[in-house]
Amino acid sequence: MTSRRITTFLVAPLFACLGTALLLAGPQQDGAPRPSAPTTTGESGSNGGAASSGANAGATGSGAAGVTAAGATVSGATGSNATGTTPFPAAGTASAASGAAPSVAATAATAGAAAGPLASAATPVVINSPTTDAYVSGATMLRASIDATVTPKSVAFFVDGKQFCNLTEAPFECEWDAGSTISAHLIRLVVTPADGDRIVKTMRTKGLGYADRVNVEAIQVTVTVTDSNGRFIGGIGRPAFKVYEDGKQEPITYFASQDVPLELIVAVDISGSMTASMPKLKKAVKEFLGAVPAKDQVTLLGFNDSVFALTRKTTDPAERVKSVDRLAPWGATALYDVIMRGVDMLGRQIGRKALVVFSDGEDQGSHVALEDVERKLQASDVTLYMIAQGRGISQDYLKKTMQRLTATTGGRTFTTDNVDQLQGAFTDLLDELSNQYLLGYQPSNAVRDDTWREIRVEVDGYPNVRARQGYRAAPIK
Repeated sequence: MTSRRITTFLVAPLFACLGTALLLAGPQQDGAPRPSAPTTTGESGSNGGAASSGANAGATGSGAAGVTAAGATVSGATGSNATGTTPFPAAGTASAASGAAPSVAATAATAGAAAGPLASAATPVVINSPTTDAYVSGATMLRASIDATVTPKSVAFFVDGKQFCNLTEAPFECEWDAGSTISAHLIRLVVTPADGDRIVKTMRTKGLGYADRVNVEAIQVTVTVTDSNGRFIGGIGRPAFKVYEDGKQEPITYFASQDVPLELIVAVDISGSMTASMPKLKKAVKEFLGAVPAKDQVTLLGFNDSVFALTRKTTDPAERVKSVDRLAPWGATALYDVIMRGVDMLGRQIGRKALVVFSDGEDQGSHVALEDVERKLQASDVTLYMIAQGRGISQDYLKKTMQRLTATTGGRTFTTDNVDQLQGAFTDLLDELSNQYLLGYQPSNAVRDDTWREIRVEVDGYPNVRARQGYRAAPIK
């Protein structure tokens, strides 16, 4: 590979344009395959040619991938090496059934108006994710869209001055681990067109103040407070909250009541029994996803015998809504598998994490048992919500199972007699997600012995408080 750097300067007088010069910087690159591995090369160093580091499980969190008819990434719910096909419409790039998914995931939109290489008003290059002033931690998608007027030779993302990934074709996205704490980061996108000058875009994410940092071993508790009529109450100050672990009051080290980061996964049952209800279901899900604030990251999963990621950690409402059109019903219901997969995808990052599962029936094809799901939820700080209809509300044992799973996490179960009532359930859920508090504390019992620790939250003057009932003190890996 050869590289060269040509630098000229742009000179502009105050009252008249006397001349222009263009800035061309960055090494020329050979035709290295896309994507390259994450690197730690400084921006002034080499941009290209790094070999791929291999597997990144991406949205589905599993290396075992099947292939959809149009290429959506498919994950076996337990990480087995099974393959399969689905009749979904076009959804992006398929992963090979080799036990490793690509580090660059599917589905990136092109955006921006036609413009010259250095246009600023109608820019041909946009950083879609993360968004400016977003709170990020854990697995975070770096995503850019490039207008059709630009033919990119390479697209590189830099994080805090170091190159993270280098791409040569769409979709222009890669997954980056932002760490366990919410800190400010500088994201820089460098696009080198096949002809013309390179285009550079930058944005900053937002960090929390030093006093509000949460240790990775701290316990997070999402809290919902309602009045006697069930209305959600916001604006309560930190001094009113008290948290107890196994009956002992613990000092609250972190408290947030506004602009609390939320990562949301919505999992929709697309088994064969949903065929008749699918049009109305799609409409209700679209309205719900479109109403989730743009600052919150949303992943949409479809599930039947397997788990399908239709969009990953997007903050673009239009992209969320568009992804719903790819839902198509067939197969059985692997309810427990999708809960396990959703918890894994939400991971360890700081902030609120909610998993919303819609299903009309019992588990029919999961590779894990109910007890496995319970232990998984107990060891996480994910809040689980379940929306049931059909057999999910007509069979008492199914209702009790859903309530058993959601109650320990501080979530709840919604029941609807038919799909027409879904909008009311989604509206109620959105209201709840918009009026929550996030507490953090460092447990005085620091022993990680895999035992159950009971949590109780009290709020002065408000008897109706809902929060996770406890956690399993699993060893930190």
